[in-house]
Amino acid sequence: EMLLSIIKRGEQVKFAKDGSTVMTAAVKLARAHTGRDMVAICADHPFFSYNDWFIGTTEMSAGIPDVIRNLTVSFRYNDLPSLEALFSRYPDRIACVVMEPERTDPPQGDFLHEVQALCRREGALFILDEMITGFRWHLGGAQEEYDLDPDLCGFGKALANGFALSALVGKREIMERGGLQHDKERVFLLSTTHGAENCALAAAIATMREYQHHDVVGRLHRQGQRLIDGITPIIKDLHLEKHFGLAGRPCNLVYVTRDQSGRPSQPFRTLFMQEIIKRGILGPSFVVSYSHSDDDIDYTVKAVGEALQVYRKAIDEGVEKYLQGRPVKPVNRRFN
Repeated sequence: EMLLSIIKRGEQVKFAKDGSTVMTAAVKLARAHTGRDMVAICADHPFFSYNDWFIGTTEMSAGIPDVIRNLTVSFRYNDLPSLEALFSRYPDRIACVVMEPERTDPPQGDFLHEVQALCRREGALFILDEMITGFRWHLGGAQEEYDLDPDLCGFGKALANGFALSALVGKREIMERGGLQHDKERVFLLSTTHGAENCALAAAIATMREYQHHDVVGRLHRQGQRLIDGITPIIKDLHLEKHFGLAGRPCNLVYVTRDQSGRPSQPFRTLFMQEIIKRGILGPSFVVSYSHSDDDIDYTVKAVGEALQVYRKAIDEGVEKYLQGRPVKPVNRRFN
């Protein structure tokens, strides 16, 4: 009841323990509801589920039959024609469109509403992955921020402040296919070994109360902006604009590492992480939390400044001279 009072367009909710489970449940419901077999995903969003329907589209597709992999197709963010082309190429076959509302780049113009409208016209379900944007862009998620009306959506992460809890929220008519109140073929929606564990539910209630009584989202934005304001001048002073940068909303910052030629670089990413770790900062990204104080942010800025001085030297003299150990590798790769 509390969650549905926050996610105002949702009518029913099913709790689970991780994002993959609820996103796969959403896809299963969409296929059952529409009688279609294909799924369209946004290619610019890195992860929806470890299950076959998604992970088969990545480089780590070993063990997944082509017949399954070929049922998932992709489009580009902020590129409506690329999605329209999929509906034209696969008429009456796409059960749902799965995407995050926003990643590092904001939606251009009315893109999100156009996707929603296209789904309605084509008879596909509009599914939002709000694992990251939920409780971070807005208390009610990015769907509240952008006035969207998804058929199904997934939440997690901030929902229970780190406790193992996720939620599938959606329209009653669709969600009921996973229940008992219908006369259609039954959908085995989801089942988790530890689904009955309720400490996470208690944590979610406490967390949502904190969000309702305190300006958590506002603080996330303010602390993220403080980080941006501190780091950006350092990047400029060291003339690293072509080689290092911040991307995304203040509440959900990531950093971009590029080599001497301006190409994305894992060795330089490793070097930067190496140098901030030396200074007590563990940060594969710069996603702030409500608990980060001004002192925490200022300490991070100082550590980043020192790390970027080494980064500057590596740009001039070669990263191999300063890198200790092997570079990190992308998660989704075909071989080790």
